[in-house]
Amino acid sequence: MVRRDVDPWAGLEALRAAVLAALAVPQPAGPTVSWLLSEAVTDPRPAAGGGGEYDDHDQAASSEDSAADRDRLIALVELAREGDKEAFGALYDHYHPSVYRFLYYRTRSVSLAEDLTADTFFRALRSMEGFRWQGKDFGAWLMTIARNLCTDHFKAGRTRLEWATDDMGRHDDVADDTPEDTVLEGLTHEVLLQALKELPDEQRDCIIMRFLQGLSIAETAAVLGRSDGAVKQLQLRGVRNLAKLMPEGIRE
Repeated sequence: MVRRDVDPWAGLEALRAAVLAALAVPQPAGPTVSWLLSEAVTDPRPAAGGGGEYDDHDQAASSEDSAADRDRLIALVELAREGDKEAFGALYDHYHPSVYRFLYYRTRSVSLAEDLTADTFFRALRSMEGFRWQGKDFGAWLMTIARNLCTDHFKAGRTRLEWATDDMGRHDDVADDTPEDTVLEGLTHEVLLQALKELPDEQRDCIIMRFLQGLSIAETAAVLGRSDGAVKQLQLRGVRNLAKLMPEGIRE
């Protein structure tokens, strides 16, 4: 599930393109959104689900593209379930970037994302013996822990959700002054991120995982505990709601 090669700026550009499509604004050549609802159709990886006992090796699932990487990660999880700290350390190194990226975009705070990431792995370490595959990817399990910790943190009112958007406007420059270009110029990364925080939690998390982390529909479904079809609908509603949240002048 880790996406070390995903550029968060590219994710924001893809989200920007999707919102522009929802607004029916003509766009210059750039990111395509054709995958918005079609990606899951050809996604070969299984969604979460199923049962299983403790001896659940046949339920093991990993979303890595390489069969060798999948086997390695599954083996590391099995060793970690048996108390192997070095194996858990290897899992930490592999999944840390993805968990941190989600929490950073969810909180927009470096320090809070770091704290919640540490809490995520600490809680996972304490629960390793009780981890059951049940058709789940280990990365999806970690992301579920991270998401729950983040939700609990803000429900407890320990801090107010802040979205630091400095420097988020880069790459938003346009050269012309047509009405379409005015809309393009107005739809900056800052505007997108400010609107994103207004979405319902599930839609916001779906958008972050799909666009800003680059997770597949199956992976997102595993984290949210939803079907692939439900995730596609969450994504579509999230993009449409973002379009509705755009400032006056952009929505015209």
